[in-house]
Amino acid sequence: MSVHFIGVRHHSPACARLVARTIAALQPAYVLVEGPVDMNARLAELILGHELPVAVFSHYRDEERTATSWTPLCDYSPEWVALHAGLDAGAQVRFIDLPAWHPAFVERAEPLANRFADAEARYAEATRRLCERFSVDSVDALWDRLFELAGPEDTDGLQQLLDAYFELVRGDAQAEPGDRAREEYMASWIRAAVAHAGERPVLVVTGGFHTPALRALTATAAEKGRSPSGERDSAWPEVPEPAAGALGGSFLVPYSFRQLDAFAGYQSGMPSPGYYQLLWDHGPAAAADRLTEQVVTRLRKERLPVSTADLIAARTLASGLAAMRGHQASARTDVLDGLAGALLNEALEQPLPWTGHGVLMPGTDPAVVAMVAASTGERTGRLHPDTPAPPLVHDVATQMQACGVVLGEPVSNDLTEPTGLRRSQLLHQLRVLGIPGHTRTAGPTGGADPVFTERWDPSPAQGREAALIEAGAYGASLAQAASVALAERARAGVSAATASDAAVAALSVVLFDAVLCGADTLSAELLDSLATRVGAVAELGPAGEVLATALHLWRHDRVYGTAGDPLFGRVVDEAVGRVFWLAEGLHGTGGVDFPRLRALAAARDALRHAEHLLTLTRATAMATATRIAADTAAPADLRGAALGLLWSLGLSDSDVPSGHEGRSHAEAAQQARSLAAAAPETLGDWLAGLFALARDEVTGRGTASESGDRPSLLDALDEIVTALTGDDFLIGLPALRQAFAFFPPRERERIAERLLARRGRIGSARSLLRTSADPLVLARARTLEENVQRLLDRHGLLDRHELPVQGAD
Repeated sequence: MSVHFIGVRHHSPACARLVARTIAALQPAYVLVEGPVDMNARLAELILGHELPVAVFSHYRDEERTATSWTPLCDYSPEWVALHAGLDAGAQVRFIDLPAWHPAFVERAEPLANRFADAEARYAEATRRLCERFSVDSVDALWDRLFELAGPEDTDGLQQLLDAYFELVRGDAQAEPGDRAREEYMASWIRAAVAHAGERPVLVVTGGFHTPALRALTATAAEKGRSPSGERDSAWPEVPEPAAGALGGSFLVPYSFRQLDAFAGYQSGMPSPGYYQLLWDHGPAAAADRLTEQVVTRLRKERLPVSTADLIAARTLASGLAAMRGHQASARTDVLDGLAGALLNEALEQPLPWTGHGVLMPGTDPAVVAMVAASTGERTGRLHPDTPAPPLVHDVATQMQACGVVLGEPVSNDLTEPTGLRRSQLLHQLRVLGIPGHTRTAGPTGGADPVFTERWDPSPAQGREAALIEAGAYGASLAQAASVALAERARAGVSAATASDAAVAALSVVLFDAVLCGADTLSAELLDSLATRVGAVAELGPAGEVLATALHLWRHDRVYGTAGDPLFGRVVDEAVGRVFWLAEGLHGTGGVDFPRLRALAAARDALRHAEHLLTLTRATAMATATRIAADTAAPADLRGAALGLLWSLGLSDSDVPSGHEGRSHAEAAQQARSLAAAAPETLGDWLAGLFALARDEVTGRGTASESGDRPSLLDALDEIVTALTGDDFLIGLPALRQAFAFFPPRERERIAERLLARRGRIGSARSLLRTSADPLVLARARTLEENVQRLLDRHGLLDRHELPVQGAD
């Protein structure tokens, strides 16, 4: 009895051929393959007759950890060949590695998204020295030279060469804890197989990096069928199960050559899967010729010129490079280098991608991108119709049929009708899970948006089957899966809060998406999670976005049924407290920040319309606003907004709580005068904040000041602006114009009418708002005319006269 180890590079045609020849010659009792052990009870699914490539998708989810991983398989994957050749030879075939959701796959410096992540990328020193020794640019070119093109044709010779290569790659490096755990588990399967095989051989097919360690772990026990502790080890190892309350499992999904390609970011290490398929099907010489044809076809399809002379030059150059490099036939790099040499006439901003290892870099020449795409291939796998699918796939099919949603056909929804609303919720649930097929082109964009119809147009459905299966990791039903996915987005948004304002602002999008997906996704857990995370937001603007969204939905929504929902009330409560806390701690300058003004406006609206929901009292909020309004270190727009908040909440000359005296028209005017004198460039910023929060109060609409019985702030502002010097006016004018943009056209016209009346002028206020020239240009022109007039007066060249006014803003 013996144990035979074949260390392989994943997705290597040479290794796949070696596995097939070894199984045919050895006729082993067991073929043990690196792969997810939780699939052993379902190996029959793998031989149903799929169109490759496919992958085993594994997932795991609990309260603390989420994990997903893919185990891709194509025609020339040694693991795929081991499975089929082993079964054909009558062997017992077993996967022997831990499930891909196991913690061992994250106990490493770079957690694996793919099980078949070759060790060359993690233990690169040995391969770097080998590349130098053989004068090649990358580990892929090294592998092709040693194994795919010039490897020994006899089984023993190739086996010895692979063993030497992987021994050198592994060396005496200490494996990471995750690798050690996996190797110890695989070794336990090997010992059990040895104990059950009797006198028949056992074949072990794993990634070459693991082979030296597995040999060492099983060397003594191989003959005795004992574990390193000395006990008889004939029992098959237990298959790990997800923890109680956790969701985990594995399913087959379609895969594609694009996903398999190292140039697209796949960790397996073998680039250009389309080329290696040609190598598997036709051999090295024919693969080179066919790759050349595919690249030229792709270039011409993309309207990149390739003449017959260019093609002849490329073939000649590739043949010459192969001969110079000692290749028996043109390798992949020979073909691509030959094409690049014949077709590229200008200097490249980036190195040719096949000279290294990794994804394509920005700025890569379009012809090079086309070459890489052609060598990648366009093959997409297809699962056999009898392949089991997770419950979510069946739930989606049932619901689509019930709602009358058909792929490839547009959908229109009346959200006021139960059928249209349910159809809308179904499509939104698919959208948040990333399931292709439909794209919404019209519909409401927020809780207060008075739009009650939607339109969804068909979109490309490529990858839909795989996306549905992978979304099954979130739950068995569509509503459950959408809710879990939204909760995950909420967690991710806040975890990235300190690094990205956009990530935090996305919380408001998550909240509205949850509403669009329907009541089933609005779980208390999700909304509690959002409320908790709002309390950790580090930026005022994003906190305000969440507050505004939640408040609109709590106040106004009738279509989706969220109006008055106490769960939304908690989100509002947490957000209001966070807005005031962040606002008081904000210092600095920098113009007008509209997101923070919207945040204070949302807090004002919450105090007006939802005060009974709030832990923060109105008195506390107004005391905070008073401190902000008086804080000279706070941004000018925020100080103006704080005063506007006080004013808009009912603070007037006759209604002044203790500690807030003086916050009136007169005090606002005094602050404006102080700013105009000390820093005229900030006057407009301060007014922008004031107008954003207290526009109606400033204009005095509906009060005595509107009819002219007493002065208003606008009268004071007229005096302040008129008193500015020409230079100060020019400095402050852009910000002033931005501030008055908060008033709609009708209100600006009323302001213009008041200004005309103050001057005793008769004319059209509307015409003042419709100047044909930029008011800033007019102001500069008037300043220039005044300067010229002063110069003329100084020298007595002209009698003094008043220059005409060219325009007014």
